[in-house]
Amino acid sequence: QVQLVESGGGLVQAGGSLRLTCAASGRTFSSYEMGWFRQAPGKQREFVAAVSRSGGSTYYADSVKGRFTISRVNTENTVYLQMNSLKPDDTAVYYCAAERDGRARYGMIYDYDYWGQGTQVTVSS
Repeated sequence: QVQLVESGGGLVQAGGSLRLTCAASGRTFSSYEMGWFRQAPGKQREFVAAVSRSGGSTYYADSVKGRFTISRVNTENTVYLQMNSLKPDDTAVYYCAAERDGRARYGMIYDYDYWGQGTQVTVSS
C-alpha cells in the first residue's frame, strides 16, 4: 500500500514556475515507477510525466517536454515536478500516481495503482 500526498500548487502568472511535490508513505517507494497526471475542468485526465524506479529514465507528454522536469529522491520517498514557462493551458489539478509493473512510461491511467488527492495549479494570462 502506498499513500501519496501532493503539494506545491497555486496561482502563478504565465511564464512563471512552480514545483510540485509528492510525498509517499511506505517502505517500498523505490519499487514503484512514478507519474504525474493532470485534469483540467471539463477534460479527461492526461499524462504529464513519468520517472523510472531509479530516477534514471524520464518520460514526458509532448505538451510539456522542455518545460517540465520530473525527478525523485528515493531516500526521501518524494517525487517532484518542476514546471517552468507555465502557460494558461497548464491550468489543472495535478495528480501524483504510483505504478508497480514498469509501465509508467506509457502514460495509461489504468496502469497506475495508487493516486494522490491532487493539487490545483492555476496559470493566469
